[in-house]
Amino acid sequence: MQPGETPLAGVDAILVDLDGVVYKGDLPIAGAVESLSDPGIRVGYITNNASRTAETVADHLQRLGLPATAEDVVTSSQAAARLLMGLVPAGSEILVVGGEGLTVEVERAGLIPVGAASSETAAVVQGFAPDVGWHQLAEAAFALQGAHSERPWVATNSDWTIPVARGVAPGNGTLVSAVHTAVGRLPVVAGKPETPIFTTALERFSASKALFVGDRLDTDILGANRAGIRSALVLTGIDGARQLLAADATMRPDLILENLTELVLPYPAVEARQDGTTRVRDAVVRLDGRRLELEAAGAYGDLVRAASAAVWNSGMAIYAIDVTASLLDALRIAR
Repeated sequence: MQPGETPLAGVDAILVDLDGVVYKGDLPIAGAVESLSDPGIRVGYITNNASRTAETVADHLQRLGLPATAEDVVTSSQAAARLLMGLVPAGSEILVVGGEGLTVEVERAGLIPVGAASSETAAVVQGFAPDVGWHQLAEAAFALQGAHSERPWVATNSDWTIPVARGVAPGNGTLVSAVHTAVGRLPVVAGKPETPIFTTALERFSASKALFVGDRLDTDILGANRAGIRSALVLTGIDGARQLLAADATMRPDLILENLTELVLPYPAVEARQDGTTRVRDAVVRLDGRRLELEAAGAYGDLVRAASAAVWNSGMAIYAIDVTASLLDALRIAR
């Protein structure tokens, strides 16, 4: 990125995660609607949440004030249905463990969703829904063991948690883990951090130079990196300074944004100097041996960028670095 360029320079589509980036529960995140309403390029909304249809997601976005349609939404259910089409013949019976969003996409793929397995069941697909309970998980386990241990099993996603209005709740990964524990095997995963959902999005939007914006390193950023898509972590959701400092190379974003309003602002340069300091505008940190200390706080987002760059460029893991109390406080990391 050249000095003075915005994160959108050279980009032909913005692919945006939803929970923790655009909204939390039913509430929009500050600046998100304004930033995505008319950015001048195509906006695609990419979600691992398999419980809702693309139409329902688009309706939610419209209520928030965004000009979104179902065609602008790519769900992990859509990516999972696409995977199933490559695993079983057209018209096959599929055991669906999940909600309406998954059932609808299985039907649209020309497959037959059922709630209980039979000898005709060709595969199992599993996705998150708030009402998924023991009986559905047990049905999936029964359909994947014994004589049926080779049946294809596709999971929409493997997120351990999901952010909602009241806090952080268990996600589909916990439900998949319950079935895995019973059957001793793992599913093929369609959603982030695996690449099928990104491939679906790039093809849908005819994008070759996309920017993906997410709030989680282990799903959003890892997935974008695996798919070869430029990535940005926004500090409005699950992961923040603590996780960024500890991130290994596979989970490091190209950009760090305090919120989505920074999409159209010049992105600041990171200056690593010979004296061990790393500067981002007025934020300065110094790495002295194994000691990382605060010299000037500057703006919060700039300090997160500077501290992350200092750790990443050091070649050391975060546990080998002594981060001073003053820097931890400035980064809002509890000691």
